Amino acid sequence: MRAARYYGEKDIRIESVDEDACGEGQVRIAPAFVGICGTDLHEYLGGPTFAPVTPHPLTQDTIPITLGHEFSGIITEVGKGVTFSVGQRVVVQPTISCGTCFACKNNAENVCYQGGFIGLSGGGGGLSDSVVVPEKSVLKLPDNIPLDVGALVEPLSVAWHAISAAPLTPDSTVLVLGGGPIGLAIVQCLRALKTKMIIMSEVSKSRQNFAREFGAHHIIDPLSSDSVAISRKLSGGNGPDFVFDCAGVPASIITACQAVRAKGTVVNVAIWEKQIPFQPNLLVFKEAMYTAVLGYRRRDVQAVIDHMADESLTPAKMITSKIHLEHLVEGGIKALIKDKESHVKILVDMGSKL
Repeated sequence: MRAARYYGEKDIRIESVDEDACGEGQVRIAPAFVGICGTDLHEYLGGPTFAPVTPHPLTQDTIPITLGHEFSGIITEVGKGVTFSVGQRVVVQPTISCGTCFACKNNAENVCYQGGFIGLSGGGGGLSDSVVVPEKSVLKLPDNIPLDVGALVEPLSVAWHAISAAPLTPDSTVLVLGGGPIGLAIVQCLRALKTKMIIMSEVSKSRQNFAREFGAHHIIDPLSSDSVAISRKLSGGNGPDFVFDCAGVPASIITACQAVRAKGTVVNVAIWEKQIPFQPNLLVFKEAMYTAVLGYRRRDVQAVIDHMADESLTPAKMITSKIHLEHLVEGGIKALIKDKESHVKILVDMGSKL
């Protein structure tokens, strides 16, 4: 079968590999659509970071590994004891967890001490014609959600988990820093919850437009305006109740801490590439909270599916391009790196072959 294999920095190859066997408690899926994630870009540009160079403690795999962790598909085979059926449309929660550590025993499988992700840590990946996953990783996709939109469940689950870390109410004022795919997903999740005031701070004109289209009530360009002053004014002079930092740059953490109201909460969603200096007094003098989130839990994934099904989440416009697997690097990864103005989410159509 075809598979996109990651060997290291700027080295992804479309190769023919053997299919894994489908054993007890497992499900074989034919991926339909696969999203290209920012993590995939980081691995391509400067990895391996998540991809294991020594045997992963749970998958025992090392690079090369098959990429693809944002995907929908159709079940083609089930192992003994599985309750799913061949032909069902599904999405995958790619979290890999041990089930025995402190985090797993406390319903925090997203931060398992030995954890990882299908499509990043071994164990197969969605950028292949067939992938075998544990039944616990599979969730049914309702009939009214197309398979291409189903591939957006994973990034939206990151956003849903992030907003779940803040005690939001319908009257909350929220500032989102950074209009990349996750920032835009957070805007949509906030809109689904009918949040009173959603403010987006983003430098890109096209992503400002996307944010507005997806439900942001106010847009701030931090290059030409004061995000702290404007967000305070929009929130009655006190500052936003919650700030989600999706940018992950030194300026964004300062903005977040300066903008948030007294007793408010800053939620770090970004993955930071470098250590930075930080002045805790920005939070101390307000008794503000700073919390961090990673990935998602199963309940987040199911919540996203439910909101898609009742159409309170309608993320189809996030899809800005669909490509063949054979065009993954040039038409997908490099396009996202070089042309961020034009793209939010590029999907690989696994059912379409050259």
